[in-house]
Amino acid sequence: MSAPADQLPVGLTACDCLTPFGDAAATTIALLAGRRALALSSVLGRDGGDLVPLALTGPMDETLSPRWLPALHRMTAGIPEAAWGSARSPVIVTSSNFGVGSLYAFTRDADPRHLSHGTPFAAVALLRAEFGWGEHVTIFSHACVTAHLGLAHAARLLHAGVADRVLVFSFDFVSPFVAGGFHSLKILNSGWPAPYARAESGSIGLGDGAAFAVLTRKAAPVQLAAHALHNEMYHATSNQPDGAGFATCAAAIAAVSGGRRLWVKGHGTGTLEAGRLEAEAFARQFPDSPLTGWKGSLGHTLGSCGLVELAVAHAAIRGGRIPGTVGGSTQSFTDTVSLVNFVSAAFDGAILTSNAFGGAHAAMLLTHD
Repeated sequence: MSAPADQLPVGLTACDCLTPFGDAAATTIALLAGRRALALSSVLGRDGGDLVPLALTGPMDETLSPRWLPALHRMTAGIPEAAWGSARSPVIVTSSNFGVGSLYAFTRDADPRHLSHGTPFAAVALLRAEFGWGEHVTIFSHACVTAHLGLAHAARLLHAGVADRVLVFSFDFVSPFVAGGFHSLKILNSGWPAPYARAESGSIGLGDGAAFAVLTRKAAPVQLAAHALHNEMYHATSNQPDGAGFATCAAAIAAVSGGRRLWVKGHGTGTLEAGRLEAEAFARQFPDSPLTGWKGSLGHTLGSCGLVELAVAHAAIRGGRIPGTVGGSTQSFTDTVSLVNFVSAAFDGAILTSNAFGGAHAAMLLTHD
């Protein structure tokens, strides 16, 4: 089903992320230079296995306390102070993995301490205790569109007047369990991801990533102006072959774009069918909009990718230059794919997309002065 895209804008008053390059500003600089955070690493961490492209902030093996907790502490230093977790300042936590790697670790060493953060609810309970959040915390998890769902829900809370500000907080850190699962599907292999490239075979990379955004009803230089969500419910992993899901989201955003000059930050994992369908759908709706994607450098940060890449887009807009597609090829699915950096001043908005297993699609319209 599809959610309407005609929503009132909400202000993006604070936003940042954490990747192997550092915060959003450092990540943007690295992407503009065409640097790749991905490196060939053993798919099962200390247990070895095939070498696959992973973008890691540290050793992948799960630790006690969890390896993602110190990183999240560093990132939260940039969150504006508020009574987070109160009724008027709720928190939305989005992730596709939470602490699932710790459950896998428990199967290996039977240490019961892994269970204290191995499920979504346990992981969020740990975050609440660490960061002093109140009880008004909502959890979203729907594969790679998760962060979009959290951002859309935040906008609805603000539109309804039940919140003054909302913190959307997301994290996904790669574990042997997650990497091994994608490797079993053959899409995480020894190849480097080449988003939107015409190639004989596709491949993705996986990456550690975390991000936050603070949304309010007040106007801001950068605003989330609309959200479009659509789920085909087609298949366990694949999309409808005609690309209808991509086209539905593109059309919904086009209907409310108001003639703005837009660029597109696509999902662009490096898989072939999804990459082609996405590039073609947005090229039809937005033929003059360059398409870029950054997972060829950062890897796929899974359920957090929508928020991690929003933070990068936000930093890039403020810095005046948008990174081109890292790892792409001149043999692209459409001529809208941009392999080079471009200036943000030529545009007054951006479309940010994410797509997930089973034909789940999300897009949001970002507008700026």
